Amino acid sequence: MIFKTRNFARWARKSRLSDSLLKMAVLEIQRGLLEADLGGGIVEKRIALPGRGKRGSTRTLLATNRNDRWFFVFGFEKNERVDISENELESLKKLAKDLLDLTAAQIAVSLGEGSLVEVEHEA
Repeated sequence: MIFKTRNFARWARKSRLSDSLLKMAVLEIQRGLLEADLGGGIVEKRIALPGRGKRGSTRTLLATNRNDRWFFVFGFEKNERVDISENELESLKKLAKDLLDLTAAQIAVSLGEGSLVEVEHEA
């Protein structure tokens, strides 16, 4: 299952990063195509926006067990910033642990509260 945190969903909407692009990014990671494994369940993946190449596009950070849990937790455009700080990375690793430890029931509650948003599956 693929999810976005509320903050990531807000950023993705402003950046015009569609759910279909997020799903494609997860499929690429599953095939071994990712920019970096940052440890603690966090991976970095570049995603090209329509009309722009990956080099000048977005960077996303996901919390994942690389099996059945994928949580988009942070994103930025390369022209906004170069990278994340060590403090931000440590916070994201703690968030990753919390997200990856959620039970199905806890995920359902988070979806109901809106703190998590499921990436839409197209028909």
